[in-house]
Amino acid sequence: MDKLKTVALGSNSQSDIEARFTEFCKKGLSMDESTLTEATKLFDGSKHLLQTNTYATVGIGTPEEAERYWFAFVLYSVKRLSESTSDSSNSEADDKGITLCQILRVAKLNLVDFFKEIPQFTVKVGPILSNLYGPDWEKRLEAKELQVNFVHMSLLIRHYKRAFHELFLVKDSDYFRFGWLLFLALRVHAFSRFKDLVTCSNGLVSILAILIIHVPIRYRKFTIDDSSRFINKGNKGVDLIASLCKMFETSEEELRKTNDKTNEVIESILKHKPCLASECEHENLCNMCTDGMIYYDGLLEEKALSTNLSILEKDYEDAILNKVELDERVFLDEDDSLLGSSSLSGGAISISGTKRKFDSIASPTKTITSPLSPYRSPAKSLMIGNLGTGNSRIAATPVSTAMTTAKWLRDVICPLPSKPSPDLESFLSKCDRNVSHDVVRRASVILEAIFPSSSQGDRSVTGSLQSTNLMDNIWAEQRRLEAVKLYYRVLQAMCTAEAQILNANNLTSLLTNERFHRCMLACSAELVLATHKTVTMLFPVVLERTGVTAFDLSKVIESFIRHEESLPRELKRHLNSLEERLLEGMVWEKGSSLYNSLTVARPALSAEINRMGLLAEPMPSLDAIAIHVNMSTGVLPPVTPLQKQESSPGLIGDIRSPKRVCTENRSVLVERNSFTSPVKDRLLATNLKSRLLPPALQSAFSSPTRPNPGGGGETCAETTINVFFGKIVKLAAVRINGMTERLQLSQHIKENVYCLFQKILLQQSALFFSRHIDQIILSCLYGVAKISQLSLTFKEIICNYRKQPQCKPQVFRSVFVDWSAARRNGKTGKDHVDIITFYNEIFVPTVKPLLMELAPAGIVKKNNHTSEASNNSDKGHCPGSPKVSTFPSLPDMSPKKVSAAHNVYVSPLRSSKMDALNSQRSKSYYACVGESTRAYQSPSKDLTAINNHLNSPKKLRGMLKFDDVGIVSDSLVSKSFHLQNSSSVSSSGTMVKTEQPDV
Repeated sequence: MDKLKTVALGSNSQSDIEARFTEFCKKGLSMDESTLTEATKLFDGSKHLLQTNTYATVGIGTPEEAERYWFAFVLYSVKRLSESTSDSSNSEADDKGITLCQILRVAKLNLVDFFKEIPQFTVKVGPILSNLYGPDWEKRLEAKELQVNFVHMSLLIRHYKRAFHELFLVKDSDYFRFGWLLFLALRVHAFSRFKDLVTCSNGLVSILAILIIHVPIRYRKFTIDDSSRFINKGNKGVDLIASLCKMFETSEEELRKTNDKTNEVIESILKHKPCLASECEHENLCNMCTDGMIYYDGLLEEKALSTNLSILEKDYEDAILNKVELDERVFLDEDDSLLGSSSLSGGAISISGTKRKFDSIASPTKTITSPLSPYRSPAKSLMIGNLGTGNSRIAATPVSTAMTTAKWLRDVICPLPSKPSPDLESFLSKCDRNVSHDVVRRASVILEAIFPSSSQGDRSVTGSLQSTNLMDNIWAEQRRLEAVKLYYRVLQAMCTAEAQILNANNLTSLLTNERFHRCMLACSAELVLATHKTVTMLFPVVLERTGVTAFDLSKVIESFIRHEESLPRELKRHLNSLEERLLEGMVWEKGSSLYNSLTVARPALSAEINRMGLLAEPMPSLDAIAIHVNMSTGVLPPVTPLQKQESSPGLIGDIRSPKRVCTENRSVLVERNSFTSPVKDRLLATNLKSRLLPPALQSAFSSPTRPNPGGGGETCAETTINVFFGKIVKLAAVRINGMTERLQLSQHIKENVYCLFQKILLQQSALFFSRHIDQIILSCLYGVAKISQLSLTFKEIICNYRKQPQCKPQVFRSVFVDWSAARRNGKTGKDHVDIITFYNEIFVPTVKPLLMELAPAGIVKKNNHTSEASNNSDKGHCPGSPKVSTFPSLPDMSPKKVSAAHNVYVSPLRSSKMDALNSQRSKSYYACVGESTRAYQSPSKDLTAINNHLNSPKKLRGMLKFDDVGIVSDSLVSKSFHLQNSSSVSSSGTMVKTEQPDV
């Protein structure tokens, strides 16, 4: 077996690299000496990682590019972490501040690539950063938050540009620039730390209102009395705010508040004197209802415009001075190289390639694309309705979808009472004792922990900061109310269903379970955060602040969706994809309560779990959380005896989550899917009874050693683990199906990969510990291919995996290994290696007997190149565990390629459209492939006739409307679906991977 190569950056010596880094800092960024000293310290401590194998795992894999990435990562980390630990007022006078955009310009990188690659840096350099800056370095680094902000701003500039171009004749003008800079000032001075997408969207609409009444009327594309767009109120004229709310799905109450803040910013920064619009006579205000409107005379006149632009520029520069923030002015120039819109990195990244990369670093607050979902063209999601037509509703975009989802929260949830309904009170009172008091108090404590109020006792806070704290508190209070109302609503629906399943109204076991209620509150809060798309409170913050683990939360998501039928599609997508994210990796992390259940359900795994220290810590008590958020015990109801029993001694004041902070940088922006989840029961052939009567929730949250209330002789832990393993297998089936179709592997190979995955899960469960399930799937693919004598390289597998919607580079670049347990090549300790090293050193020795069971007749059972396999093939296997099943029947992937030689794809027709086609009224309007247009004609002539008819210049009668239909070229389809060549057959049967990883 060839060993993986250790790659140095060419023949460069350490002194050469250090000299280039110093030159980068001094000449490129004019960095002051103190910052340079600190940056050099981190660089010196981490350069050995750069000089070994990092070149192959960053960017496109050239030493020169890897070096530039490393410089940028180091400087971003130093500036970000040092500024959070030092007083900015003590910074040296000659330090003009360094922004992220400045760093990337000097490094000749773009923002998309930077955010995509930084997770690899943090994984490798994490221990060094922890030693230099403390264990909370990742939280203070805020790389994920900055990435989400970049994605949100990218969406908002598109949203603003479309709306501006629909309203005004001037494109990319000073008026356009003024609006964006005023919006940035609004974000800096009025939106505080909660810069969520919904609030920012409201801010942009308020900016449009300012522009409409101040941009000279000659530049308008509309007339104000256009009834198709604007709402007239009596004889007073058009109500501008109400009209904009109608166009952009905005809350009128919130927009009026935001408009007031915008006016305050104009007055305080631009120093323009406001006057009541009702007292002004100006052509811009004609035919408008001016009640309550503010007008600024001369605000956008040519002589004042340039001055106002300069003031706004200076104000924004001061705001981001000495902060390694994203300079959001960069979005004004869509051709700026920082946005990845031009060829970068030596011409290696094309425009289309950069677009795909941008899609791949999407916001963690957005949902994960389901591999079952059909591809939707990004162009379709960016279309906007013509505001000049009768239809003033904007077509679906990420921003408009967020506004529609917020409307659901506003219209459906907000009107509900903020206390348990009479029906819910009935369930709470019918327990062995009345638990209403406990439920209300717990909701108050947990939601205050998730949405904390700013300190009210700091008298030194004055002026704008005091106003900012007030806005923070208002925002937090609104979110708490929304979450608690949603919690009570879904809890009532769950109780009703649970009572029906158990045929009893006494639900003491469930309603007194602290962990269950916290999961419900976490789920409700996460939906509120997902609705508003908040930058500063990204998942898994709800887990950390409630003290539950990913495994706990995964138990309630499916039930939560089932019992809240009014959930918008976007929020169903979010929860379903969140469940995928939990199952694929987070539940396997150290500190997950999964391991507490496994020690009961699979006793053979206990020794390994304890050796690795994987068990979850005790859940922090409610008192500990209350003390941490500084809530007065006089305000909160006293702790009940039951809550004291749920508490763990010695945890007062310590609210650490049993799950460690998630280190992954999940990247997910463009939604191209329906809300279908591969872990839902409806995706597999389950019986009708199990759909209508799901298992009782009580077993999922009962003590692991307690007998299952549903019977069957299992403990609750065994039932829970079997259900969990079933979900893992379903998710794996979808991902195996996707990969084998991309690689164009046979059904037999697909079934063998699926069979091997199941056997590993049941018999070698420890292989999943602290790992991602895709790492096991990729290894299974390669192992089965080798044992089946297919000529399939790991490079081909990784290349195709990159195109999977759930792909992230860390999966194949950083696989956890514990060399002490593996005892390989004299290595010790814990490490993260590439997927090939993991396959060679850990996977093959562990699963070799299972692989050999799948070998075709005639294949030698023993391979001298591999390490000796584990003798205990049944380790962790429970006799009562689910048996290995055949590959399940999955929904058709859509669209599916049906020709190896041609770019031809087919999609199953929706039943509603099939019925329409088959109806007597419309049947004659359509011609289908295979159905002759004339008697006895050939298919070729039929297709020619159809094409000629469609391409005919003759005007057709307006009977048919092909909405959202466009002609797509073969090249575009090819790029979208990443066509792959068929795998060829090789005579090699070796299971060992010897190639250099393309990671």
